[in-house]
Amino acid sequence: MFADRTDAGERLAAAVTGRNVGADVVLAIPRGGLPLGRIVADDLGVPLDVVVAKKIGAPGNPELAIGAVASDGSVWLNDEIIARLSVDEGYVDRQREAVATAAREKADRYREGREPIALEGKRVLVVDDGVATGATTRACLRRVRNAGAAHVTLAVPVGSPEAIEHLRDEADTVVCVETPAWFGAVGQFYRSFEQVPDTEAMGYLDPDGSGAE
Repeated sequence: MFADRTDAGERLAAAVTGRNVGADVVLAIPRGGLPLGRIVADDLGVPLDVVVAKKIGAPGNPELAIGAVASDGSVWLNDEIIARLSVDEGYVDRQREAVATAAREKADRYREGREPIALEGKRVLVVDDGVATGATTRACLRRVRNAGAAHVTLAVPVGSPEAIEHLRDEADTVVCVETPAWFGAVGQFYRSFEQVPDTEAMGYLDPDGSGAE
């Protein structure tokens, strides 16, 4: 469906323009969202920053997300899974604090001493390379909302139909290029879906926006 993240970013930028979506700032979800975020931000002529969230793993099964927390502590919890697994409230509280700290440290590391862009009263466009379950995406959108953004748009090249539908409750506008009925993982819709190294991802936030080679 997409050759690589550059192709996806260009097609996403075209979709955003086609929808006449205005933005004052683009926030990319690292690491995979940064190559696309740079393309979209440059196309719109607005600054690029990051928004970071990490998932809360289930007890004994860290890969299963029972929620996610953003760098400011904004949280989304999957109450259905938490109830089904009888997850202790104390576990959730401890993980929420630890995960928020980890997300905050990651955001600070990516900015390399730069101050985060103020979001209050601004039109904010959140970009990622795709959405599978949407757990971390929900926490990111809540972080943006809690920062006082006037309008929040989520823009992704591909997402599962169910996740995208749920995310419409979190964002004012959702732009998704493709929502395939048969969805396994984001990477299956890219011919090249190499992991983006931290150094390269951080490079997209440099003033020249080129990304590290």
